Amino acid sequence: MTTENTGNGRRFRILILDDEPIVCKRLKPAFQKLGYEVETFTDSTSAIARLKEATFDIIITDLKMEGADGMQVLSTAKSVAPETRVIIITGFATLETAKESYRKGAFDFVAKPFKLGDILDCVRKIEQEQRGNAL
Repeated sequence: MTTENTGNGRRFRILILDDEPIVCKRLKPAFQKLGYEVETFTDSTSAIARLKEATFDIIITDLKMEGADGMQVLSTAKSVAPETRVIIITGFATLETAKESYRKGAFDFVAKPFKLGDILDCVRKIEQEQRGNAL
């Protein structure tokens, strides 16, 4: 199944940021196979620079990384494109970090190790929500 996404024929754009390359290697082909446009980054500095150059529909970011952490990525994303949906993934899930993520505007918070289906479900929910808004 390929996706027509935003209602205007444009494909959904996803940015994936995780300092563990295996996460990017696992997620990128899965989303591309479903018809999404995907860019991956393993360092937050490059990802933040890219966020300031291009608009993404969805950002999937790790929480704990060298340099800027997932909360800083979330804040940057929301300041440059408030409509962007952000999914935080982390191996350090606590109730406090989850609450802080939601307070700062995260769409969802997913604990590692996660099943690919969990992330795909989050993205599909966002896609359905945005498709509904486009009608």
